[in-house]
Amino acid sequence: MKITKVYTKTGDEGTTALVGGYRVRKTNARIEAYGTVDELSANLGVLASYMKDGDDKTLIIRTQRNLFTVCSNLATDKSKMPVAKVYTLDPDEVEILEQEIDAINASIPPQNAFILPGGSHEAAFAHVCRTVCRRAERRIFFMNESTPVDPEILQYMNRLSDYLFVLARKLNFIDGVREKIWKKPLK
Repeated sequence: MKITKVYTKTGDEGTTALVGGYRVRKTNARIEAYGTVDELSANLGVLASYMKDGDDKTLIIRTQRNLFTVCSNLATDKSKMPVAKVYTLDPDEVEILEQEIDAINASIPPQNAFILPGGSHEAAFAHVCRTVCRRAERRIFFMNESTPVDPEILQYMNRLSDYLFVLARKLNFIDGVREKIWKKPLK
């Protein structure tokens, strides 16, 4: 695909095009859903920029690719056209996240209290990504109330936020940064 022009001026009146060229308001729940997924992907790009090359960074980049698939799927109005096969998330991607969550949990100390987001730069940004992921998940579930969303996407987004939480814990553990736990402030 060759992109020759970045601006089209077609959105100046508050509408945008979905896959297939169908136009909707920029305030549409679908736009809010895939726009928040895109925001998450951009934040994951920042997280990856902090990370050393290796399996964790590779999975973050794989996740960005999956999120592009999710955005494309969400940007397709299935009542007007079928979703292209390339825009369908492979259910194995959910399992990959689950396996990684289990592997990380087995390699770090058990969690015994609520953890405050933060720590090393990488871990703190993984927590930011986790919260953006949760917001994206809420936006997708809101969209799902009126427009059915593939169950793999709903599952993937839920597992992804869990993965980002344990990844943050792992990054702190690797960097030797002690997690801060939640305690009610004393009066």
